[in-house]
Amino acid sequence: MTGAQMRKFLVILDDSHECLNAMRFAAMRAANSGGGVVILSVIPAEEIQHGFGVADVMRAEAHERIEAHYEVFAKWMRSRPKVEPELIIREGDPAEELMKVVAEDPKIGIVVIGLSSEKSAQNPLLTRLLRDVTALSCPITLVPGDMSKERLEAIT
Repeated sequence: MTGAQMRKFLVILDDSHECLNAMRFAAMRAANSGGGVVILSVIPAEEIQHGFGVADVMRAEAHERIEAHYEVFAKWMRSRPKVEPELIIREGDPAEELMKVVAEDPKIGIVVIGLSSEKSAQNPLLTRLLRDVTALSCPITLVPGDMSKERLEAIT
C-alpha cells in the first residue's frame, strides 16, 4: 500500500514496559505492509498545574521528556524496520485523545496497545476503549508485553 491508501498503525507512547513491544509490533507490521506508524503520547491534564506560568514550564518539560523517549523508538524504527514514525503529543484523557486522533486521520487502520504480563496490572486506556468500543473506527491489536522479539518478528 502506498500513497493515499497507506495504512497507519497508531501506538501509545507511555512509561510502561509493555509499550516497547507495542512499538516493535507496530513498526514491524508497518514495514511489512508498506504502512506507517503514528506514535501518540498524552499528557494527562492533572499533570499540568495551572497558575503563574507554572503550567507552561510543566508542559515544556513534559514535551521534552516525551520527545526524548520518542527519539529512542524513532531511531530504531528508522534503522531497522525502515519506518519513519510520526509523533503526536496531546493533553487530556488518553482514551479521548486516542479516539480524536483516530477520527482525525482516516489512514489510521489499527490501534496497537501493549499489555502487561502481570495479572494484577490495570490498563485504564484499554478498559475505557472496551467500554465504548464502537467509538473507534478501526480494530485494536493487543500485544503482550512479555512476548519475545523472535515471536514478534515471526507474527508480523
